[in-house]
Amino acid sequence: MSRVAKNPVAIPEKVEVTLTADSIAVSGPLGKLSQSLTNAVELKQEGQTITFAAANDTKHASAMSGTLRALVANMVQGVSTGFTRKLTLVGVGYKANAQGAMLNLELGYSHPINHKMPVGVTVQTPTPTEVILTGSDKQVVGQVAAQIRAYRAPEPYKGKGVRYSDEVVAIKETKKK
Repeated sequence: MSRVAKNPVAIPEKVEVTLTADSIAVSGPLGKLSQSLTNAVELKQEGQTITFAAANDTKHASAMSGTLRALVANMVQGVSTGFTRKLTLVGVGYKANAQGAMLNLELGYSHPINHKMPVGVTVQTPTPTEVILTGSDKQVVGQVAAQIRAYRAPEPYKGKGVRYSDEVVAIKETKKK
């Protein structure tokens, strides 16, 4: 059995979980998320906890039980507290401006970049060089952050570009004559 799947998922008071034969739906104050289920995993809801177990002794069932437990735990955390990803713009003239569901970026190109936010993700720019993404779905928030970072990834000589706030960029030494 997966070591991850051994831990049950605790359900907070404001979160409601609905189990059906082929899916699980989690709703809370920040939204509603659902996940399809596989036959390799058995779910049991006992009061305010959900337990996961492999349906058979195959490696696939063991792996899927841990994966599904992690996905459901992220869904419960997402609808109760949400997920945040913070990006920092490093470089002269690099700036960001949030206007509703649109993020306008100036990253040293000859044209501005307009990135539309998907449904469920909100963007804030407290300062022109700081972007904060929030949402209830961890995968979507992380994907949007990766797409924004891909417009101008940090380069290794001066460290200019869009980086995660907790990212450490190793600066290379320049070539000597």
